[in-house]
Amino acid sequence: MNPERVQNEGQINPARFSIKDSVRYMFGEQRLLFVLIGITIVALISNVVVIPSSSQSEPISASFQVAVSTSVPRRIAYELPTRNFDLVNAAGARIPLGLKSKSLRVLVTGGSGFVGSHLVDRLMARGDNVIVVDNFFTGRKDNVLHHLRNPRFELIRHDVVEPILLEVDQIYHLACPASPVHYKYNPVKTIISFINLFSSRLRYHKTNVVGTLNMLGLAKRINARFLLTSTSEVYGDPLEHPQVETYWGNVNPIGVRSCYDEGKRVAETLTMDYHRGLNTEVRIARIFNTYGPRMCLDDGRVVSNFVAQALRKQPLTVYGDGMQTRSFQYVSDLVDGLMRLMEGEHVGPFNLGNPGEFTMLELAKVVQDTIDPNAKIEFRPNTEDDPHKRKPDISRAKELLGWQPSVTLREGLPLMVSDFRQRIFGDLKEGGSSMSTF
Repeated sequence: MNPERVQNEGQINPARFSIKDSVRYMFGEQRLLFVLIGITIVALISNVVVIPSSSQSEPISASFQVAVSTSVPRRIAYELPTRNFDLVNAAGARIPLGLKSKSLRVLVTGGSGFVGSHLVDRLMARGDNVIVVDNFFTGRKDNVLHHLRNPRFELIRHDVVEPILLEVDQIYHLACPASPVHYKYNPVKTIISFINLFSSRLRYHKTNVVGTLNMLGLAKRINARFLLTSTSEVYGDPLEHPQVETYWGNVNPIGVRSCYDEGKRVAETLTMDYHRGLNTEVRIARIFNTYGPRMCLDDGRVVSNFVAQALRKQPLTVYGDGMQTRSFQYVSDLVDGLMRLMEGEHVGPFNLGNPGEFTMLELAKVVQDTIDPNAKIEFRPNTEDDPHKRKPDISRAKELLGWQPSVTLREGLPLMVSDFRQRIFGDLKEGGSSMSTF
């Protein structure tokens, strides 16, 4: 021990801390070098890591709470805009419909059918992950063939009368034969399914009741939003014209059309019971006559009948005196209405249809003008329980959904005729039967 540094045991020499000794100590054994290295490291770290200012010094837990509280609910989606929007980045402002928040997982039952396939096109274009469930009784795989290689698309062959478990955010329930030819083919299966009581032939139809019940059960189980595509047929042969959503209808419960009319009425009842009793998020759309590409060629509906007959040089068959009225909406207008209803905050029911009213003879004249002016008209006896008038009141959809149809019959019919001509005469180009322009 150096006697100059220690006078007594446990007592430090004050000379040890003189300036001269301190300078000598710093320069000895490379201590200054290590100090400079430490200062350099601290400086580098301070430049890379941003230290929050005093105004941002809230606890970490508080910042997480803010992030959670401002997140968009998982079932809300917005369509990609077709024009530029001026977006206001204001706290608490409602996100406009044109803004896409994130992709959803969407189930479309009957998604390979006429309306369903057009809906799938729009959902896929929006960037959603889409699952189609269909038993292909009236649907066609060709309608969704152009999506099969897309990793966001999945096609499942399944009858909705049997339960299925999937994880989705939204359910569009379109599965049901909508034309008289199809739902009259097996009226028992159309309205309900009694398992093991009927032959296998009865399983060719989808159902209104059991299929809807299974989809409602799925929606409740996975907390998904459910949209039921009901029909204007719930009004039957209406005594009120035009028909509003509050009208209860005039339906023959034992007629040949009752399997479809009453089946849809029961489906609406089930949907509202799940909403009121089990707090399931539901939406109800009442669809009026719709036409467009991908309709079945011979499904018995008046527009497809007239177009197919005119192209085949057959007489246009008019039942009764031809003075019955219908309202015809193009399929793109319907799809837009369904998506607005699903994304909106109103349960419904909502009439989705074109209020433009045509007699059957007026419709035949439009088809003649579009395809063949020389096409003849052939009158036949009217069918049982055929409604005399059908016209939607869409005031509620205009006010609450901001929706109204934009395609007139004379604008939309040529697009349907082009599709029918390709399919009837077989001059399809690759992908021609799958794509259509809205």
